[in-house]
Amino acid sequence: MNCAAVVAVLQQARTTEDELLFESLLQKCPNMRVLRQIHSRLLKSPIPIPSKSFALSKIVGFCALSPYGDIAHARSVFDRMRYPNIFSWNSLIRGYSQFKCPSKEPIFLYKRLIEQGYPNPNTFTMAFVLKACSVISTFYEGWQIHSHVVRSGLGSSPFVQTGLMSFYAKCDEVGCARKVFDEIPERNLVAWSAMISGYAKLGMVNESLGLFREMQRAGVAPDEVTMVSVITACAASGALELGKWVHAFMEKHAIEIDLELNTALVNMYAKCGSIERARKVFDVMPERDAKAWSSMIVGLAIHGLAEEALETFDRMLAADVRPNQVTFIGVLSACAHGGLVVDGRRHWSMMLEVGIEPSMEHYGCMVDLLCRAGLIEDVYSFVEAMPILPNAVIWRTLLMGCRKKGVLDRVEIAVEKLLELEPLNAENYLLISNLYASNSMWKEVMEIRKKMKENGMRAIPGCSSIEIDGFVHEFVVGDRSHQEINDIREVLREMSNRVRDAGHDPWTSNILHDVGEVEKESALCEHSERLAIAFGLLKTKAPVIIRVVKNLRVCGDCHEVTKVISKVYEREIIVRDRVRFHRFIDGTCSCKDYW
Repeated sequence: MNCAAVVAVLQQARTTEDELLFESLLQKCPNMRVLRQIHSRLLKSPIPIPSKSFALSKIVGFCALSPYGDIAHARSVFDRMRYPNIFSWNSLIRGYSQFKCPSKEPIFLYKRLIEQGYPNPNTFTMAFVLKACSVISTFYEGWQIHSHVVRSGLGSSPFVQTGLMSFYAKCDEVGCARKVFDEIPERNLVAWSAMISGYAKLGMVNESLGLFREMQRAGVAPDEVTMVSVITACAASGALELGKWVHAFMEKHAIEIDLELNTALVNMYAKCGSIERARKVFDVMPERDAKAWSSMIVGLAIHGLAEEALETFDRMLAADVRPNQVTFIGVLSACAHGGLVVDGRRHWSMMLEVGIEPSMEHYGCMVDLLCRAGLIEDVYSFVEAMPILPNAVIWRTLLMGCRKKGVLDRVEIAVEKLLELEPLNAENYLLISNLYASNSMWKEVMEIRKKMKENGMRAIPGCSSIEIDGFVHEFVVGDRSHQEINDIREVLREMSNRVRDAGHDPWTSNILHDVGEVEKESALCEHSERLAIAFGLLKTKAPVIIRVVKNLRVCGDCHEVTKVISKVYEREIIVRDRVRFHRFIDGTCSCKDYW
């Protein structure tokens, strides 16, 4: 590229077309080395100041926004400009927003722009600074900029409206996002995608999928970004039928299913309980990166298919794909769910050997592995040797291990650490209370529950959901709000009778309250997953699989009852709790009662 010729074009410029020619030539600059040469010749050339200012602004834009650019050089040129134009400001704000290490620098630049009394920023300025606020989720600054948008009269710009809506959605202020969305007269694809993604991120699945249907009625064709958001929503809710429909929709409308979409499909099918479909998508993927392999490994792990997860990991290594942190979380989790202590320790050592520094999640997987195997002394030694301070999850896992193995002599240390880290988390107090209750230490139980009451803490209620005819129905423990609750409770009573006739005695020890056996049995029947299963039996017939998603771990009695239901009703039932999947067929569970 002839740098002198590029500068000569500007030197002889007389019209706007000449300046555009310079800009066009500048965009063809192959790298920063050539750009710096152009910049140097420009500074030495006797070009009129207006033309030189124009050229410098374009250099700022190239350095800030080009993939070959240099944000530091862009800032250096900008800071030396006496009167930078709005294009220069916008380029720098946008450039910092796209920087690999997001910061508040775009917001600082915007404030400087305002403080210097610059004429009103344009729509691009507002959109770019809102984008910066959304990237770092800084709600207060974004909210202030919204007020600037209104005062400057730019609120009617679709470009700015979309930026505002995306900002609120990224900050989880979905109500504000929807308000802005509803005020956009002509919603483009970006607006629809951002709103759908905002709902999906917060787990508002029915809203997300309902908006997707509305988008289709509006005649807006979705792209890959939209479809990833919708698939993510399906994965979060366990809505398999909707996920399958979305997959078919993409194929029907010839939407390109790229690497990211394929990976999202693998993740969705795995989290919706169809590991077979996840494997089918994975097996035909034309390319697989570390994220794709990791998604498959994690999916197999949460389904309790430990050996298959490790085999897939071996295939990944054979394909010369370097594992990442998520890969080893999946591998170690698989070992934990399968009780493979030797394999878990071997892969832990492998992770260290390949140079991956363990995160808290990796330590948590190892603690879980050792706790499940009943190696309480080993796990305490492991935790004490951790180079980073254990977080609350580590101590909770350790307490769960102590509760399952009936070990009380090492509990107090974990209790003290847990309450020190999270003194206002109701889940911790319930865990400790249940630990004491399982050992009939009712005095200690009363003290813990008294502390909860004094601090105004309430337990997170058990909540289970089931998808029927494309809609997700939710139930909480003791729920009476569903419009078909009378029919559901009739099925629940029949279900309880058939389970009892099959020889099952309620595990009343799972109700950790000092009450009578009758009250305990009644409480067990009110658990949310039983209501969801009853609704599934009411609304579907064999061979349809009943799929339930629960926010907490399944209790021991519900686990046994579901095994019996699968046998006496001859129905396959898949339950996804907060830890893993349980697949019940003919009286047995895929976890092999190791969970």
